[in-house]
Amino acid sequence: MSFQFAVRVYWEDTDAGGIVFYANYLKFFERARTEWLRAAGVEQHQLREDTGLVFVVAATNMRYLSPARLDDLLSITVEPEPAGRASLVVRQRALRGDTLLAEGEIRIGCVRASDLKPQRLPDSVVAAITA
Repeated sequence: MSFQFAVRVYWEDTDAGGIVFYANYLKFFERARTEWLRAAGVEQHQLREDTGLVFVVAATNMRYLSPARLDDLLSITVEPEPAGRASLVVRQRALRGDTLLAEGEIRIGCVRASDLKPQRLPDSVVAAITA
């Protein structure tokens, strides 16, 4: 399942040169993953209330190819890979039209909120994100 989320570049996203600050791509990717989960029927606050589980970023691997600038309208993609027992890998890209600006691979872990110990992804979440 591939998902796309639109992001407009604002002043706060840019550095002194008017180019998107590299770390802000991680924020854009986070927003897109949250909206992807929401579209799949997974509300993260409800997941925590119901199960005591939360998602954490365990690893990132990013590659930057071309700059985004003020007022650009970006498309952020979310492409999950098959889920493991307690984590999943999501491939994401930032595009301006057909131009690939940045891409990354993000490993998301499922942990118990109370002590951050890894936990199995709930079957309902796996079903929702693989539908």
